[in-house]
Amino acid sequence: MSTDTRPATRPAQPLTRTRPATPRRRRRWGNPLAGLGSLVWLVLVIVPLYTLVSSSLMHQDEALNGDPLAVPTDPTLENYRTVLDSGFSTMLSNTAIVAVATVAIVLVLSIPVAYVAVRTRSRLSGLAFRTFLLGVAIPAQAVIVPLYLLISKMGLYDSLPAIILPTAAFAMPVAVLILSGTMRDVSEEMYEAMALDGASSLRMLWQLAIPMSKAGISTVAIYTALQAWNGFLFPLILTQSEENRVLTLGLFNFMSQFGVNIPAVLAAIVLSVVPIFAVYLVARKALVNGLMGVGGK
Repeated sequence: MSTDTRPATRPAQPLTRTRPATPRRRRRWGNPLAGLGSLVWLVLVIVPLYTLVSSSLMHQDEALNGDPLAVPTDPTLENYRTVLDSGFSTMLSNTAIVAVATVAIVLVLSIPVAYVAVRTRSRLSGLAFRTFLLGVAIPAQAVIVPLYLLISKMGLYDSLPAIILPTAAFAMPVAVLILSGTMRDVSEEMYEAMALDGASSLRMLWQLAIPMSKAGISTVAIYTALQAWNGFLFPLILTQSEENRVLTLGLFNFMSQFGVNIPAVLAAIVLSVVPIFAVYLVARKALVNGLMGVGGK
């Protein structure tokens, strides 16, 4: 008689699915220091702008004796009429001409220079690029005397080209730096593909480098326009007559002409800030994107 020596088996138990332990969700708190710093920065920006606009709407006695942070009790536009009747439109048109001409010169010259600096691998081009960027370290005040003599010898003294040419020259190094960093982000494979198709260097610049560098070009245009719009040293030294006066020099003269009329001076500042501020609001996204690509690859 045989006996079964196999071990007894336990009855099968039903399978139960166990859920994996999930970590406890933590409440995400923002960075309080960053929020506080942003709030402080916002106050530092908003309060002067509010004071500038509100004081320009006040009467003279209220601006001198009242609270600059208070709302104007009797708002008036008389200060703006005073400024507009003092040749403000001529200064505004001169400043616009200087800004547009300076931006055009900088873009026409800096785009090919940046392209050559990126695409040429020789030591000579690298040395020329580094030498060119030395202009960033040279302040305009250091060369204003020889620049005055040069402009006078050229017969350009007391003219808008006397402001445009030096402003464009001092904006070129930063423009080349920004554009070269943007053009380095264009992949080498795209250049090689166009070269295999028989494209010349000029065609690659026009059809590839420029379209792919729109953010950097927009940044250069805005930066150069701001430099030309806010320039003071070159108009002060290189111009003299009222028909060639720009806004910055006009504001300086307004402070002498309306030395006691503080609301009129503030109204002139508001009118001079509005155009370039509107341009910045429209193109601020392109400006930020272009500055983020300055480092290049």
